[in-house]
Amino acid sequence: MSKVAAFLSGRRTRWVVVGFWLIVVAALLPFQKLTDVESNEASAWLPKNAESVSVLHRAAALLPNETVPGVVVYDRGGQALSDADLAKVNADAAAFRSVENVTGEISPPVRSGDGQAIQLVVNLHVPQDGWAGLGKSVDRMIELAKHDDQGLSVHVTGAGGYAADSGKVFTQGGSLMLITLLIVIVILLAAYRSPVLVLRPLFAAGVALVVAQGVVYLLAKHAGLTVNAQSSFILTVLVFGAATDYALLLIARYRQELRRRENPNAAMAEAWYRSAEAILASAATVTVSMLVLLFAHLGSTQGLGPVCAVGILSSVLVMTTLLPARLVRGPWMWTLWRKTNGRWVFWPAMPEYGSVDPTESGLWAKIGDWVAVRPRRVWIAATLVLVALALGITGLRANGVPDRHSLTKTTQAMVGADVLDQHFVAGAGDPVYILTRADAADQVRAAVATVNGVIVPATPPLVKDGTAMIAVTLTDSPDSAAAIATVGEMRDVVHRIPGAEAEVGGSTAVKKDMEDAAARDSRVLVPVILLVVFLILALLLRAIVAPLLLIATVVVSFAATMGISALVFNHVFHFAGADASFPLMAFTFLVALGVDYNIFLVTRIREETERHGTRRGALIGLSATGGVITSAGLVLAGTFAALGSIPMTFAAELGFTVALGVLIDTFIVRSVVVTALALDFDRYLWWPSKLFRSGPSATEPELADRDEQVAPQPSVV
Repeated sequence: MSKVAAFLSGRRTRWVVVGFWLIVVAALLPFQKLTDVESNEASAWLPKNAESVSVLHRAAALLPNETVPGVVVYDRGGQALSDADLAKVNADAAAFRSVENVTGEISPPVRSGDGQAIQLVVNLHVPQDGWAGLGKSVDRMIELAKHDDQGLSVHVTGAGGYAADSGKVFTQGGSLMLITLLIVIVILLAAYRSPVLVLRPLFAAGVALVVAQGVVYLLAKHAGLTVNAQSSFILTVLVFGAATDYALLLIARYRQELRRRENPNAAMAEAWYRSAEAILASAATVTVSMLVLLFAHLGSTQGLGPVCAVGILSSVLVMTTLLPARLVRGPWMWTLWRKTNGRWVFWPAMPEYGSVDPTESGLWAKIGDWVAVRPRRVWIAATLVLVALALGITGLRANGVPDRHSLTKTTQAMVGADVLDQHFVAGAGDPVYILTRADAADQVRAAVATVNGVIVPATPPLVKDGTAMIAVTLTDSPDSAAAIATVGEMRDVVHRIPGAEAEVGGSTAVKKDMEDAAARDSRVLVPVILLVVFLILALLLRAIVAPLLLIATVVVSFAATMGISALVFNHVFHFAGADASFPLMAFTFLVALGVDYNIFLVTRIREETERHGTRRGALIGLSATGGVITSAGLVLAGTFAALGSIPMTFAAELGFTVALGVLIDTFIVRSVVVTALALDFDRYLWWPSKLFRSGPSATEPELADRDEQVAPQPSVV
C-alpha cells in the first residue's frame, strides 16, 4: 500500500497515472451513447419465465411483434359528437397509416354510449430508439388529427400514449447532469471555500462518469446487460455522488497531513495510505451489494445492479489514482513558489506546515464531548426516536403506480385516460389477451366469463396454427390494482383447464408479473445483502460486535427513512403509490451507502484505538471525520435529490428517500448513535479481535486529558 501511495504521488510517476487515464478516456469517448442500447420494453424488464412474456412470444404469429396499443380518443368537452365528427375520425385513421411505427390494422372508430366521445385503437411498433421514437409517432398523430381543427379535442392514451410520454421524460438527462453539477459545486465551495480545489474532484468525477458510461455501453452491446432509462439516470447521480464522497475523504486527510509534513508528495502518500482502506472497503461494500441484484428475477432490477457496480468501481479507481496525481501537481506559475506547491489547491486557505488542525476543537469535537457524558442514554434515546418514525412504514403503498400517475406532471395521455373513463368501459382499448389451444377455446371463453370484472366479446377468437387468441375487456382501468387482481383470478381459472395450455397476457398481466417478481426479489435479496455487508465489515474490522451494531443502526435508519417517506408521499406529495421494486431499490442504496459513512468513521476510530483506546479513539475519530463525512453526506443527498427534477414518480420517490436516508445516517446515526455505541461498548466493540484483548485501556493518560471534561461511563459487558 505504501509503495502504491508513493507511486501515485511521485513527482514523475504521477504523470504515468495522468497519461493512463487520458488514454482510457480517449478510448471510451466514442461509447457515450447509452440511449442506443437501452431496453425500455416490457419483455426486457420482466423475468424470462413470466407468463406475460410467454404470451408475447406465442402471440408473435397473431399480432405484430413488440407493439403497444395507442388509444386515440376524441371529445368536445361533454357535447354530443356528430356524424361529421365521425367522418373526420375515419379520415384521421386513414392518415395515421402513414405515420412511422404505426403497424397492423387500425380498429374502426367506436362511439361511446352517451355519444360524447369516439375512440379508435392504433398499434404502435416499439422502434429501435425505444420510447423516444414512440413519442415522435404520437406527436405526429396528434398533429395530423388537429391539422384541420374543428373543435375536437384529441388525445393518444393507453400503453402507447403513456410510453410516448415516458420517452419524452427520458430525454432530460442533460438537465439532470447540469443540476447535479451545480449541487456538487455549491457544496464543495461551501465546504472548502476554494474555487481552485472544486475543479479537481469535479474533473475526476467527470472522468469516472465517462469510464462508467463507456463500460456499461460495451457490456450492454456485447454482453447482454439490460440497461434502461432509469438505470442511466441513477448511474449519473451515483457516480457524481460516490466519486465526490471518495474525493472528500482523501482531500480531508491530505489537508491534515499537509499540516504535519512539509513535503506535499509525502503528505499525499501518507494521506492515501491512511484513507485508502476506508475508501476501498466502502466501494467494495456498495459494489458487492449492487452485484447481489444480479440474482433478482425482475429484469430491470437485475440490470441495475451491474450498472451501479460499474459506476462505483469507476469512481473509486479514478478517485484513488487520478485525483492524488492531480492534487499534488500545481500549474507552472505556482511552482515558482515551492513552499506553496501542493498546497495551492486549497487557496486561499492553504494549510501551513506545523499549523493546528481545526478539527481538534471544532463543532464535531464539541458534539463528541456532549455524547460522551451519557453515551448509553444517547444511543437508546436516538434509537427509540428512529423506531417511532419507522411506524409510518405501515402506510407505504408499494403495490405499483398506475400509469396515469407514473409522472409527476399532467400529460396528454393522462387527460385522454380521464376522457376514456368518463365515456367508455375502463379497460376499453387495452384488452387482456388469452392464448390457448384452438380446440379448448370455447371452454376457456366460458371459464373466463365467470370471472367478475371481465367482458368477453361475442366475436370468435383469432385462430392460427392451432393457437387461439381471445381478447377480453376489463371493467376496471387496466393499470389499477383491481384489474391486476382480476388478471390473477383469470389465470387461476384458465390454468385449471386440463390440456388447454392457456396463458394470460397483455399490459395488465405485465404489471402483475412485475409486482410478483419485485415482491420475490425483496424477500430473497434483502437478507443476502445484509449478510454480504456483515461479512465485508467483519473482514475490515476483524470483529463481530462492531459489524452487528453497524448493520443494526443502518437497518433502523432505513426503517425510519421509509416511515417518513411514506408519510410524505401520502400526505405532502399525494403520490398514488410506489413502484413494487421501490422498497428493494431504496434498501440496497440506503444500506450500502449508509454503511459507507459508518466505515469512514469506524475505520478512523479503529486507527486511533490502537494508540489511545476505544473511548478516546471514538472522540478523535468523530472530530477528525465529522466535517468531511457531513460534506460527503450533503453531496450524496444533493445528487440523489436531483432525481426530483425528473417528472417521474419513481425517480422522485427514490431521490427523496435516498437523500433523506443519507442525511439521517450522516447527522444522527453516524454522529450520535455510532459514536455513543463506541463510547458505551468500549473495547467490547472489537470482540474478538486483538484490540479487544490487548488494546489500550480507557484509563490511560492519553484519554484522561480529554475526560477531564466528561465523566467516564462503564463499559457494556
